[in-house]
Amino acid sequence: MKVIILAGGYGSRLGSLSELIPKPMIEIGGKPIIWHIMKTYAHYGFTDFVIALGYKGNVIKDYFYNIKHRNNDFTVNTASGNIIYHNSNDDDWNVTLVDTGLETLKGGRIKRLEEYLDDVNMLTYGDGVANINISELLDFHKSHGKKVTISGVRPPSMFGEIIQENGKVLSFEEKPQTSNGYINGGYMVFSKQVLDLLSTDEKCDFEFGPLEQLAANGEVMTYRHEGFWECADTVRDLNHLNKLWNTGKADWKIWE
Repeated sequence: MKVIILAGGYGSRLGSLSELIPKPMIEIGGKPIIWHIMKTYAHYGFTDFVIALGYKGNVIKDYFYNIKHRNNDFTVNTASGNIIYHNSNDDDWNVTLVDTGLETLKGGRIKRLEEYLDDVNMLTYGDGVANINISELLDFHKSHGKKVTISGVRPPSMFGEIIQENGKVLSFEEKPQTSNGYINGGYMVFSKQVLDLLSTDEKCDFEFGPLEQLAANGEVMTYRHEGFWECADTVRDLNHLNKLWNTGKADWKIWE
């Protein structure tokens, strides 16, 4: 089963951070966000990835082309080019990197990956981390027989929350999960039949149009994820995720 990661957007709300590198390559704890996402899937045994590239896609290509050098200490002979690696911090993944266009919307990107996909595939965005149980998500998708499963998550608040009792402040909670409603947090599963509703046109979207049509036809189900989920959408979000990582509170780190 293939895991599609949409990694072609501009990440404009990250300001200068995304001027040199694409949003999925911005780091949490010294590793790109996309690596954290892939570690989650790999934890459940899903290691066959197809990455839809766009803005500064060569940066992502270079990262995976050189990933063995990045993750290990080594000695190189400068005359022969022979390399001896001194440790093994390698993830055993199969990663297909596909340029899907600079301005292409999500539906067009997905359609342009068609030749690499299976009958059932997973799909997520390149900026959201979660402690979602991928095996349970897939079991839920298989149980209902519909064409699409999205993961409904409760987004974190933009503001901190005061925990109080009878007017007495007990604690301050930074970016708590909101209690009202769900949003699509990515981590989707879909049948390849969905591709019939998409085109390679760069203006072909996914959520607006095709997914709405599928929902109207009763073909979309929601897997409700009540655990941790957060999107690195702004500099504030990124700083918060790095703080969680550095203080040992990165709830999405379900591996190791």
